[in-house]
Amino acid sequence: MINRRHIRVKVMQSVYAMLHSYNDDIIKEEKFLKHSILKMYDLYVLNLQLLVEVQKLAAKKIALSKKKILATKEDLNPNNKFLNNKLINTIAESVSIEGYVELNDVRNWEENDEYVKIIFEKLQNSDLYKKYLSTEEDSYKVDKAFVIDFFKEIIAPDEKLGEYFEDTTISWSDDIPFVNTWVVKTLSKQKENTIFVLGKLYKDKDDEDFVSKMFKKTVLNNTEYESIIEEKTPNWETDRIADIDMILIKMAVSEFLNFHSIPTRVTINEYIEISKDYSTEKSSYFINGVLDKISKEFIESKRIVKIGRGLL
Repeated sequence: MINRRHIRVKVMQSVYAMLHSYNDDIIKEEKFLKHSILKMYDLYVLNLQLLVEVQKLAAKKIALSKKKILATKEDLNPNNKFLNNKLINTIAESVSIEGYVELNDVRNWEENDEYVKIIFEKLQNSDLYKKYLSTEEDSYKVDKAFVIDFFKEIIAPDEKLGEYFEDTTISWSDDIPFVNTWVVKTLSKQKENTIFVLGKLYKDKDDEDFVSKMFKKTVLNNTEYESIIEEKTPNWETDRIADIDMILIKMAVSEFLNFHSIPTRVTINEYIEISKDYSTEKSSYFINGVLDKISKEFIESKRIVKIGRGLL
């Protein structure tokens, strides 16, 4: 499921896009923001589907080998350990995945099966695959460990697959690392003799509401938040502050004022960490300094109202 940090990143991107396009259609932009988050679910499902599609390709190749005119003993009596992998078979039988695919028409691997072939070839030539096939133990534990390693070592780092995802949906370039982690967590949590159910996109209704509220509060109060920042940066012209830094500080101010259950220090730390990935080398120090000044003033003037003990 999507976490609060990645939600903040998605909101940051939408705020940036809206402010730089001089577009004032907040309803349209909010819909686009929510759509980009929903598209993450397609990426999540595609990665899980890929495990099944690679297994199907392996089955086809084994079937073709058996039909060879000069079939070898190995062709006629193949190692079916991968075809019998209990976790992949559970995913293949998932009504949850089947329903999502039908409803959202997620059939990328039917149209782009070359990526299935690329991954299968890499798997087939890997030591991981050879070791798995030679393992005598036939257990869910062994099958599950192999599938997780298969995803982490071969699927997730594949550059051609990554380029395909980025070309398919522009927002996926930032979503890939997060979704890869999500897939691994999903696989790790799956237990033997249980049906495979897709994970939830949002943890709860609060996280889903956080998306809209953060976006709208930041955009609608953009001018006010910019004035607050100017007061705390007298030695800086606003056009000298990196655009992303400015947006991150505005979002943090929005959290200070509108999200009463989020501790002030948590807010500051979150935006410092995001700046390390999306802004300049020194941005984290600048953002920390500005937000520290703003939070202290807001606490003294009681503009920050937090619910619960120790939330400041």
